[in-house]
Amino acid sequence: MHDHGDDFGPWGTDGNASAVQRTEEEWAVIARYIRHAANKVGPDLPLCLPGEPQACGRTAQQHVLAWSAHLKAVAHHLIEQATPSQERGAHAAGTLYQRRLGELRDQSTRAHVQ
Repeated sequence: MHDHGDDFGPWGTDGNASAVQRTEEEWAVIARYIRHAANKVGPDLPLCLPGEPQACGRTAQQHVLAWSAHLKAVAHHLIEQATPSQERGAHAAGTLYQRRLGELRDQSTRAHVQ
């Protein structure tokens, strides 16, 4: 995967005001998990986290974004391939997805309040 979302503009110019604040090491752990999941369900992604043999120079946080987008696309493609009807596919990609996203947001909010 060579697309790291660079077409949006230079990384870091928009600040991290809305991003969860994590260290580079914490972002790297998440990026590795996402890369592992993406490799399990889709085409292999190259090893290019900072400090790895094929380092690309981008931050771990940028890899979290790029690989999460890749994983989301692969998941949507799997929904399209697995659905027995357009209606069920639309339900999974729409209603079920939005329900789960809402649950995750609620969990995240509760975790930050405690």
